Amino acid sequence: MASREGSLEAPERHPLDWKNANFYDSEKLQQEMERVFNVCHGCRRCVNLCTAFPRLFDLIDEGSTGEVDGVDKHRFQEVVDRCYLCDMCFMTKCPYVPPHEWNIDFPHLMLRAKAVKYQQSGAGFRDRLLSNTDLLGKINANPVVAPIVNTVNNTPLARKILDSTLGIHADRKLPEYTAHQFRSHAQSDANFTVKDGNKTPGKVAIYATCYVNYNEPGIGYDLLQILAHNEIPTYLVEQEACCGMPKLELGDLPAVEALKDRNIPHLLKFAQQGYAIISAVPSCVLMYKQELPLLFPEDTGVQAVAAAMFDPFEYLLFRYQDKLLKTDFKQSLNNVSYHIPCHQRVQNIGKKTRDVLQLIPGTTITTVERCSGHDGTWGVKSEHFADSMKIGRPVFKQMAAPNKPDYISSDCAIAARHIEQGMRNNDNNETAQKMHPLSLLRMAYGYDDHQQAIPGLQILSAQTHAFEEKI
Repeated sequence: MASREGSLEAPERHPLDWKNANFYDSEKLQQEMERVFNVCHGCRRCVNLCTAFPRLFDLIDEGSTGEVDGVDKHRFQEVVDRCYLCDMCFMTKCPYVPPHEWNIDFPHLMLRAKAVKYQQSGAGFRDRLLSNTDLLGKINANPVVAPIVNTVNNTPLARKILDSTLGIHADRKLPEYTAHQFRSHAQSDANFTVKDGNKTPGKVAIYATCYVNYNEPGIGYDLLQILAHNEIPTYLVEQEACCGMPKLELGDLPAVEALKDRNIPHLLKFAQQGYAIISAVPSCVLMYKQELPLLFPEDTGVQAVAAAMFDPFEYLLFRYQDKLLKTDFKQSLNNVSYHIPCHQRVQNIGKKTRDVLQLIPGTTITTVERCSGHDGTWGVKSEHFADSMKIGRPVFKQMAAPNKPDYISSDCAIAARHIEQGMRNNDNNETAQKMHPLSLLRMAYGYDDHQQAIPGLQILSAQTHAFEEKI
């Protein structure tokens, strides 16, 4: 029977059998890479997505045969290092993903290669440091250290030293650390009446994330303000650690499992009691919705948490459809250039953020649906900075046109900072203000910056759980 050219069926993602001994077999990995690269060589549809595919095709074209068999197999790692696991090739480009018989899953192949490399040689100090987001946050996010670190990160001489010693590019604009961590100062209200909708639970648990807790707590405050305005009872998850995405991108799968074992028990309590679990960082939502379920398909706790996890604007739009979202907006946003990050796009939830912001009168949303090129720690590294800016160049241009925006925004705060930097460098656009979509929505509701109108911190404790289980 002849092979089919492409597939019209919906993509199916298979679990990653990473605990199988064959997964770490270098020879079997190389054979699979050759098989997949041969398919990619014959298609080349993904050439404009990132720099991994152009590097692969250059290696083939410059090889001795013009085919994959003419490439020095040690140079396959150059392709792996350029893949930052955005998953967009699987979700939007490749016609040979499962259920097609060729069973091409390029991101999972790259993850396997990263895992094999990590098992064999570990990671360098820089990569281990950057992937330890909790450690960095606990050290730097306090009133004494944060001002020093932020000053150093904005000092040209210090940045050149970081570039030459650690490989953190001198020109990359880095996120600042907060002097007051979100979890220590967050205020939420659990005393509203629960109003369940057809599509949404009427009570919310917030998984704060490392980034919100240590870098931009304002995003978390805005989410709390929006939920309180809509009279949704809200709790802050009692304990949390990093979601594991930085370790996943490094290929350190045992560390991902350890973080899963720390987080899932706390989140599972909420899932079992009918809470919507919300996180304001798309990568963290994706980790719980997709990556962990694919890594641990037999873990019922992981599956239950995945079913309860929501992107903030996914939840808010469903509340609107259930006629439970307030639309008493006090302020228009004028022109907003909005970027949909890759880790939100691959969740297949649609343009929920745009749809909610378009409810605000006097607001025009220009939507850009393309990779910004930063992706977590990848765009911070000296060897990838130039590529990250090159990938982002079309996004920078689209965000600045056709109307000069009043605000530039992305659900991924890191992508937004990257886009702002690119726009400033390329277009000299000094007028648009960078704001997270949650901040824009809070502002549209008429609240001043981080206005604290939410009484009483509520952290769900074991005692509260016991009480709720009785009723």
